[in-house]
Amino acid sequence: MQENITNPMQEEEQLIEQARIRREKLAKLVSEGKNPYEQVKYPVDNDSKNIKDNFEAFEGKTVCLAGRMMSRRIMGKASFSHISDKSGNIQIYVTRQDIGEENYMSYKKDYDIGDIVGFKGFVFKTQTGEVSVHVTELIMLSKSLLPLPEKYNGLQNQDMKYRLRHLDLIMNDDVKATFRTRSKILKEIRAYLDNLGYLEVDTPTLLPLEIGADARPFKTHHNALDIDMYMRIETELFLKRLIVGGLDRVYEVGRIFRNEGMDAYHNPEFTSIEMYQAYTDYFGMMDLIEDLYKKVTLNVCGTLDITYQGTVIHMGEWSRMTMAEAVKKYAGVDFNDWATDEDARAAAKAKGIELEYGEESTKGRVLIEFFDAFVEDNLIQPTIIYDYPVENSPLAKRKPSNPAFTERFEYFICGHEYGNAFSELNDPIDQKQRMQKQVDAKRAKGNTSAQIDEDFINALEYGLPPTGGLGLGLDRFVMLLTDSSTIRDVILFPTMKPKK
Repeated sequence: MQENITNPMQEEEQLIEQARIRREKLAKLVSEGKNPYEQVKYPVDNDSKNIKDNFEAFEGKTVCLAGRMMSRRIMGKASFSHISDKSGNIQIYVTRQDIGEENYMSYKKDYDIGDIVGFKGFVFKTQTGEVSVHVTELIMLSKSLLPLPEKYNGLQNQDMKYRLRHLDLIMNDDVKATFRTRSKILKEIRAYLDNLGYLEVDTPTLLPLEIGADARPFKTHHNALDIDMYMRIETELFLKRLIVGGLDRVYEVGRIFRNEGMDAYHNPEFTSIEMYQAYTDYFGMMDLIEDLYKKVTLNVCGTLDITYQGTVIHMGEWSRMTMAEAVKKYAGVDFNDWATDEDARAAAKAKGIELEYGEESTKGRVLIEFFDAFVEDNLIQPTIIYDYPVENSPLAKRKPSNPAFTERFEYFICGHEYGNAFSELNDPIDQKQRMQKQVDAKRAKGNTSAQIDEDFINALEYGLPPTGGLGLGLDRFVMLLTDSSTIRDVILFPTMKPKK
């Protein structure tokens, strides 16, 4: 018997009535000395998927399982239910003869859809061929006091799916599958890096200063120290200090916090994976990320050709272009034709680009704006864009052959950036000058709390070896491999504005 509720926030009067009835059933059970919440444990020894996949081995054998009752079909002296557990669901066959008159009547009258039950019985197949468990013992382990959404419509309201993720997981197997895939992706990434000799580390989340980077941090206050502190916007500076300390290959799966806007590809709290390797450069990191994506995709999806939002992505085929080459290809403008900053601004004006920095725009900044306007949306298949202007790459090493550019790359799939990498800047003097420019730019906009991380500069002064570094957005990678249209679908509890 399935309650006809399409959404917990709709048909409120019916919901209240059903909740009242369930509480009355609970009170009855408690008065009879059968309080389901007193159950401490249950000796589960198997799961539904294993039994179904290996029916020949289990036929006729006794198993002990537990899970949530998702359906019930009462048929006089015998009844059927479907029970959902960690691996799927299985049908149970319950009879008055096998569990006794009293227990069978309780099953019919006191049990509800959504209750957590434990059961023991032998495995068999019904006349229709469905693998089932013939129950000899049935016990309620937890009473559900609220009705589940109606079986066929499920939990449809997208806002409620994110707010009530526990209910979303109960009702939607595809949601469970997404988060199982997320876990597998993370496991594969860790295995890949561990196999290359990388050491997984943890670095601080709370920082005593707001560094001068572009992202806006969340601010809090430490009562015992009586100082303002900031949630980290990256893990980079601490990880490079570990390279200075002699840990030549390190990575961190880190929660990052940025006090900025939200859209399909951005959540204020997200997961990045940053990795740093001594004695390599950005070309070494290009090779690493291509190989990592290919192996993880193949191991998780079973193929290198995946479909994302209707577009086939060939993960086994990557291309590489400099930013200048990409702008020339897609915008028809050649960076090398700009002798001066004024030439670059004139080219932007001719193409209708409104420059963020106006008359202060340099050739490098204009190139970046051309890229944003004309290139990024065209990068559908996996593409590495490298050699970024020094103006927007404060932590990357300059190209010896052309100091106006840095040894930096980002990689793009389906018109979106998925990761960022550098040949790391290890000149402490140059680094401090670039950080000071960042701080000055923030303060010019009214932010007086931005500072240079002097401890990081101090570490560089002891000597950072030539190093390649890369950061990838785990959530976006999961979106790609699970064909999810928004980052909220791959974060268990995305940031939401509280309901009044």
